[in-house]
Parts: sequence; structure tokens; C-alpha cells
Amino acid sequence: MRYTKLFLPTLREVPADAEVISHQLMLRAGMIRKLTSGIYTYLPLGLRVIKKVEKIIREEMERAGAQEVLMPMVQPSELWEESGRWDVYGKELLRFKDRHGRDYCLGPTHEEVITDLIRKEVRSYRDMPLNLYQIQNKFRDEIRPRFGLMRGREFSMKDAYSFDLDEEGAVKSYQAMFDAYNRIFERCGLYFKAVEADTGNIGGSFSHELMVLADTGEDAIVSCTECDYAANMEKAEVNPDYIEKEEYEAPPAPMEKVSTPDVRTVEEVTQFLSVTPKQLVKTMIFETSSEPVAVLVRGNHEVNPAKVKNVLGVANLELAGEETVLKLTGAPAGFAGAVGLSIKIIADRAVEPMKNMVMGGNEKDVHLIGVNRGTDFEVSEFADLRLVTSSDRCPRCGKVIEIKRGIEVGHIFKLGDKYSKALSATYLDQNGNERYVIMGCYGIGVGRTVAAAIEQNHDKNGIIFPMPIAPYQVVILPLQMRDSDVVSAAETLYNQLISQGAEVLLDDRDERAGVKFKDADLVGIPIRVTIGKKSLKEGQLEVRLRATGETELVPREGADRMILDMIKDLVRSRQ
Repeated sequence: MRYTKLFLPTLREVPADAEVISHQLMLRAGMIRKLTSGIYTYLPLGLRVIKKVEKIIREEMERAGAQEVLMPMVQPSELWEESGRWDVYGKELLRFKDRHGRDYCLGPTHEEVITDLIRKEVRSYRDMPLNLYQIQNKFRDEIRPRFGLMRGREFSMKDAYSFDLDEEGAVKSYQAMFDAYNRIFERCGLYFKAVEADTGNIGGSFSHELMVLADTGEDAIVSCTECDYAANMEKAEVNPDYIEKEEYEAPPAPMEKVSTPDVRTVEEVTQFLSVTPKQLVKTMIFETSSEPVAVLVRGNHEVNPAKVKNVLGVANLELAGEETVLKLTGAPAGFAGAVGLSIKIIADRAVEPMKNMVMGGNEKDVHLIGVNRGTDFEVSEFADLRLVTSSDRCPRCGKVIEIKRGIEVGHIFKLGDKYSKALSATYLDQNGNERYVIMGCYGIGVGRTVAAAIEQNHDKNGIIFPMPIAPYQVVILPLQMRDSDVVSAAETLYNQLISQGAEVLLDDRDERAGVKFKDADLVGIPIRVTIGKKSLKEGQLEVRLRATGETELVPREGADRMILDMIKDLVRSRQ
């Protein structure tokens, strides 16, 4: 491709509304343009990268035995009502009516549609195992779209669905997809980690996320420094053997009411009362679809809403607003406590051994000291309800853990019979008995993978694309476009590389050298070949690697073969 023919509107300045580096660089490098909030147009350069990722995905899906289909983006409400998700999925589900008044939605995911297909077409145990996948746009009406392709409303996704006779077969299908996902992200040249994850709105019994490691990642990853345990922060388990029970050996004291005017936060309360956060209990009021609930955690811990949802077995959980807190506790936010509450109370395990606790007094400007469970309040259930901290220990081996940042690019689930039961997707086994199909589902955010690659691979000058997903493998920069020898050498090399299958961008613009260098660095093409009058007189070309900045003068003769070898080496080195 010649630069003068390429639609590549680069930007010199960072767009004001671009918060993260991938969003900034994709806009500046002319890869995407915003249409409206959370919705983007892919320009030629961006689409080339997207297609590269899609090609890798398709190859590995086919290798794992999956078959490609394409399902409608528009889905009828009846399917979602059958699965029970029409009313519980939330406002992310964009609902609308057709001209006949029938309800539809834009698909945020396709479990209902694929299950409907299977229940109509699969009859016998002979029809399985089966794995179907698609690469298609999804729509989720995010409350706050941000970070460009990292959290948009319309986005490209690969979703696959496996169908098996039993749990044993489902485990094999899950492992096949787990292995395929690892190969996909290895081939994309990314550094990533597979972590245990919460199943969320999709449901099911078990799941893993594939996380690209990046300091700018929006997700926290907990991993052991000794064993292979890893989980995202929502899923990460607290090791119960390391709860500091010995700190609460003092005998119970009588409960007292203490005036704490305008003292609300943990820091303010502990400072005012001269206690430590480990002596304080926070009372958080949540609303569920059925009833409000109070969740107790120690003062130096944070509630994990995903764990609370799982313990309560509810689909929706929201932190109560100030009016609700006032109604249920009799006090404004910051003064809630467990004593005297008439709603269900559950507590984190770290609260169980505590004695002589400090907590809100359910009265404005009042806290209680010397609070003890059994004497002053009761707890319905103790469970792991909090976020892990760096001082916790591995729940598998008890060794030191570390917390890193990551970007979710893939998510795989063991669904079991959640959807097949709801939609009556059954088959006849070898004995003629009707059984439910056992399912799994497997997603990859295609655009998100590209954005994550940029978050992981960039410098102050722009993107550093891994060779396997770079829009072009080589960029040729003739520095003097009015010098016939320079132009001829550039054209010759361009044609040589193109004829041998290389993906080459020839910067044939009549621009200053500095402009060409800046644009080449910005768009992140792995190999840059510079052709100038001075080096050409000596029969040499300058070859530079974008990732390392390593520069080498090479003979003009045979330069094409050397560059082709470099391309192969760079592809192999990132796999």
C-alpha cells in the first residue's frame, strides 16, 4: 500500500476526551473515529489489525473443532423471557419494539439464540459434542462508556458455545477452549495470564478470564508467587487460616455509646477514638431484588459485591442510597451499625473472632464501643465477603500473593444446564432417555484485544505492534522523493517484498523526514526501512526495529531476503 493512497488521518495532539493510552493512540494513529458515545468507526489501519486478530481466532477455533456460524444481532424478547434474563439483565440490555409492538433487544450475548437453535436441530446423542462460534458485533448499553474500545457500547466479539452429553464431555470441551485461548493470545504476541473469575450475568458453575498484563489495566489480578493459583479480584478467595484471631483475646467489655460529631470515615473514627481499623466494623447496607441486607466487614477491609451476590444467591445487588440507609438504620450514611437492625445481617469471616468492636450507633453523630456478637447483635451467616489484600496468603498453598493489573480480553464459562433447562434443549441418550444438553460458552473481545495490545506495547512515540497483529509488517521511508535514485530504490524494494508476500507500506509522500519518522513510530509498524541519498551512495539501506530501536545498515542487494527473515523471526519470537 502506498501512503498517498491510504486513508490514514493521523493526529498530532492527544484528543481531550481520550483517557487511556490505547484510546489516545488509536485516535492519533488514524485507526478509529468516534461516532457517538461508546460507538466507533474502524478506519483502514484499525480494521487491518482487527482482521489479523480475527484470522488468528478463526484458525485456532477451527483447530479446536469449532464451526463458524453467524447469528442475528436482533433478538426477540420471548427467548430472554424463557431464560429468565429479560427482567434481570439490567439496563445494559437495549430493548425496543418493532412496528407491530413486539419486544426485541440488541444482543449483548447469544446464549438464548444458540440454545434455541440447538433445541430445534439436535435430537440425538449422536449429534454431539458440538461447538459453534461466531465473530459478530454486540451491543451493551454501558452506563458510562469509556476508554475507547476497552469499554464501548458496540463492540466486536468472538463467542463460541459448546454442547455435550454430560459433565465429563463438557470438561473436555472447556479444556479444549482453554488451550485454544492460550494459543490465540500467544500468537497475538501478548503477555497474559489465565485467572479464575466470577461468572456474573452469564451464569454457570465455573469460569476463567484471560488477562493481558498491563500497568494501566482496569482489573486487579491476584496470583501466588509460588503455585499456579490466579484469580481476578472479584473471585479471589481469602485464606481463612490467616485471620488474626489472637488479636481479640481480651474479655468482652460492656457496650457504650460515644458521641462522634461529624466523624464518618474509617480514618476519622479510628483517629477520634484512638483505635485501629482492625477494631472497627463497617456496616454496609445493600438492596437486593427481594430484601435489604446488612454486610459487616472489618474496618481495614472492603466488601466484595460479587461474593455477597453469590452468598445471597441474588441476581441484583446495589449499595443502598442515603434515603434507604436513613429509613433502615435511623441514621445518615457513616453511622450505620448492626445493633438493633431488623434486617438480615451477614458478615465476613474476619468479623467472627472480633470482640469489643467499634461500629456505628444507628444514630447521627454516634458510634458504639465494646460491641460483641451474641450479646448485642446476631449474624445470620459468616462467609468470605471481602476483597483480598496484598497481606493475605494464597488460598491454595498459603504462600505470599501479589496483586497486578490486567485487561480482560477473553472469558470462558462452564454453563452446565442453566440455559438448556430454561429453554428445554434436550437430546435422547443411547437408552432413549431425554436429557438436558450440557453447555459451555467462550468469549473474546476482538477490539478489546487490540486495545490491550496497545496498552501493553507502546512508548512515548506511539504504538509498538507485535508482528503477528501489526497492520503492516514493514514501512519503507524514501527521504528524498525528488531524487530519482532514492525513489527507484524504494520502489524496487517495495515490489520485491510485496511479490514475496510481505505486507508493506511505502511512504511516498513528499514530506520532511521528521514527519515520516514520527508517523512511522506512531502507527507502530515493526520494521522501518529508511532510504536516503547518503547511505544509498554507499549501497546501503537503514533497517530499524520499532520495538527495540535497534538500527542496522544493510547492503541494498539482498535486503529483501534479510527483511523477510526478520519478519519470520519477529513472528516466532512473540509466540
